Amino acid sequence: MEVSKFQDLPTQILQAHQRINPYIRKTPLEYSPSLTSLGNGSDVFIKLESEQMTGSFKVRGAFNKILLIAGRGPKSRQKGLITASSGNHGLACLAACKKSGIPLKVYCQKNVDSGKRKTLEDRGATVVLYGEDCVDAELEARRVAKHTGVEYISPYNDYDIIAGQGTISVEILEQLPEVDVILVSVGGGGLIGGIARYAKQVKPTIKIVGCSPEKSKVMHESVKAKKLIFEESFDTLSDGTAGSVEDNSVTFELCRDYVDEWMLVTEEQIGKALVYMMQTHHKIVEGSAGVSLGAFMSNPEKFKGQKVVIVSCGSNISVSTLQDLLNKYL
Repeated sequence: MEVSKFQDLPTQILQAHQRINPYIRKTPLEYSPSLTSLGNGSDVFIKLESEQMTGSFKVRGAFNKILLIAGRGPKSRQKGLITASSGNHGLACLAACKKSGIPLKVYCQKNVDSGKRKTLEDRGATVVLYGEDCVDAELEARRVAKHTGVEYISPYNDYDIIAGQGTISVEILEQLPEVDVILVSVGGGGLIGGIARYAKQVKPTIKIVGCSPEKSKVMHESVKAKKLIFEESFDTLSDGTAGSVEDNSVTFELCRDYVDEWMLVTEEQIGKALVYMMQTHHKIVEGSAGVSLGAFMSNPEKFKGQKVVIVSCGSNISVSTLQDLLNKYL
């Protein structure tokens, strides 16, 4: 990451906060008596990005990036945009593109969730299926964008996207200034990178915990190795965080330098967390949200006596997956 960009990110996050504020929801920070009772003196809150526009935090980064592009003038809008997504980023970009009058093409890996694909197509996006992994779709989308001269919007490997996601941290610190720990699910690292960079700038004592599914833990293993590495990913309930990370991603240094601790979560822990949210909070959340929730639920003693915020990052999950989980864990 360029030094200037690295240092300026907190300022960019504040600017993004002002820019996107008219277009997104300030999501609730909900106190959880049931999770608090697990934590032996901790106070636990859930940041409900699962109730954000389009059903995930991704809309923050998408609006920040696409509003900046739209502001360049009509030529930028007419060309259209290309992105790659397992679903949530594509839905977010589509919402921002519709608001800005920009056509969008979305590249997805072949095994993308069928419900997310249908939603993208129903709402007007052109969907192209490519590759077995999300990084295959990303690389193809970048290649096509370069060949055609259309701008590519990365799901995470972009300062403007990271700045948009970091606005969650602005809200958390406004809603609960005394927060001690924030748990965040990690895929490409854009969400936790933005949250961690701003939170550490404002409150250096805050602890940021990165949570990954055991079956897809690329950033977790890369930070351990002190460089971005290839780590095979397997099918996981947390499809929103699954897959490889682009080489030279700007998120790596943010994760390496600003995330204090890493936790791995099993598929059972993710599934039980989703059912738990339905039972106790009457909220439907997706697998990626279950990662951060499951991390806390499986290790509540780690957070004794602290004020904890768990970021529930999305709610886009298929009915069939929900039915399977309810049959299994109820």
